[in-house]
Amino acid sequence: MEENKQYIIRIAAIVALGGFILGFDASVISGTLKFVETEFSLNDIQLGWLVSSITLTAALGTFIAGPLSDKVGRRSVLKFAALLFAVSALFSAMSTTFTMLIIGRLIGGFAVGAALIMAPMYIAEVSPPAKRGQMVSFNQLNIVIGISAAFFTNYLILKLGESPYEWVNAINLKTWNWRWMLGLEVFPALLYYIGLYFVPQSPRWLSMHGHFEKAQLTLQKFVGTEDARHQMKSIEESILQEGKKEKVHFGELFKKNIRLVIIVGIIVAIFQQLVGINSVMFYAPLIFEQTGIGTDASFLQAILVGLVNLVFTLVAMKIIDRLGRKPMLVYGMVGMAVSMLILAYGFKTATYTLDSEALASLPNEMAIEKLRAIESQTFASDLDFKAAVASAIGVTEAKQFEAVLVTAAAKMNAVLILIGILLFVSFYAVSIGPVMWVLFSELFPNRIRGLAISFVGLVNLTFAFLVQLVFPWQLTNLGNALTFFLYAIIAVIGLLFIVAKVPETKGKSLEELEVLLVKSP
Repeated sequence: MEENKQYIIRIAAIVALGGFILGFDASVISGTLKFVETEFSLNDIQLGWLVSSITLTAALGTFIAGPLSDKVGRRSVLKFAALLFAVSALFSAMSTTFTMLIIGRLIGGFAVGAALIMAPMYIAEVSPPAKRGQMVSFNQLNIVIGISAAFFTNYLILKLGESPYEWVNAINLKTWNWRWMLGLEVFPALLYYIGLYFVPQSPRWLSMHGHFEKAQLTLQKFVGTEDARHQMKSIEESILQEGKKEKVHFGELFKKNIRLVIIVGIIVAIFQQLVGINSVMFYAPLIFEQTGIGTDASFLQAILVGLVNLVFTLVAMKIIDRLGRKPMLVYGMVGMAVSMLILAYGFKTATYTLDSEALASLPNEMAIEKLRAIESQTFASDLDFKAAVASAIGVTEAKQFEAVLVTAAAKMNAVLILIGILLFVSFYAVSIGPVMWVLFSELFPNRIRGLAISFVGLVNLTFAFLVQLVFPWQLTNLGNALTFFLYAIIAVIGLLFIVAKVPETKGKSLEELEVLLVKSP
């Protein structure tokens, strides 16, 4: 049994490396925004497009990957994703125009979409029921490790770029800092591609294609001979029933007998994004700069966000099969609502004043004399302050030097903002972050699982795209306080839905859940 456990962990670790690259790819862009914005003279929507473009093709990737994996296998789709990650990293790093950079990010999006649903699906199909939640959460753990790694490497490149070492100048690390941030991804992507050669095809996929003997031998390596025999009997019976039915079509997802699980999947997928996690994770340095702590400190605090995300994802893995899916979702939504209210309060009570000392700290290349028109005036909101600055020195220069202006003028409780963000990330990481993907791997019947997960994954990433796209616009037009207050309201609405509609799925086999949740047609 110990040998089976070690084998499961080893294979899950390889498959979940896709989660690491996914997390790295998604979050590494946060460190490049300030530099890319300046180099390509981007406006708010272009900046949002840079961040969200990867999610657009990721949404398409999820929709394609599920049905494709039913034909060619889960492993084959993951290998293709690994190659796309590598191509995307190189293309993005070598981009000479904003359009080229967007194309590079779009290529990576297809890989993100495939890895996002294929890795947890594969792990769910090879894990014993009692450990499935923990093993599927292993993929989420790798995602947050990848996020943390991206925040750390971004900060490391930023600091090394300022060092006097010869090799730093030789590789142009300071001037090409954002290119190196994006290009590093090629190394784990190639490692992932090689590692997947040691991963067997999913036993459930093998069974779907009539390879029952090979499926049982593969399953034995994961759960042992006796459990494999028992599970194979259930799998064969399920496939036999499926064989009597017609081929799965998209319209089948909306049949009356599975309406409950589809609605739950769609709504949970929407709320996972609308609570604002990708605004925090993709724009962490930008948010921290709004508190007036400066660029270096904002990158450092972003690392802290990644570490908190990692720690509480580990907590989630430890308790998910003991506490259950629904209680974790409930506690998490309550905590996220409170955290967003803390952020809204922190920004609402901030003031902004450019006194003589603040003006003296600004870069010499700025039109400081023009700013004396608003010297010592105190503004009660970030919107009023930024509007006054733009009126004094022009919109272009105000945008270019926004970070240093906010750093010089802001007076707020930056510690409270940091606490609010860390609390939010911790509650997300211990609840809807990992739990959603566990639910997706459990809710849907075997016959339509690939198509159903692709569909709800498409919904999830569509809303992720919208959240990421509009966040810079929200900060500019709604302000920091109102933006985070809206996220708090959304979390409360999500809480009410979870309490009323989400079922508990822990501790049951996939076939048992199908009987319980799916009505007879």
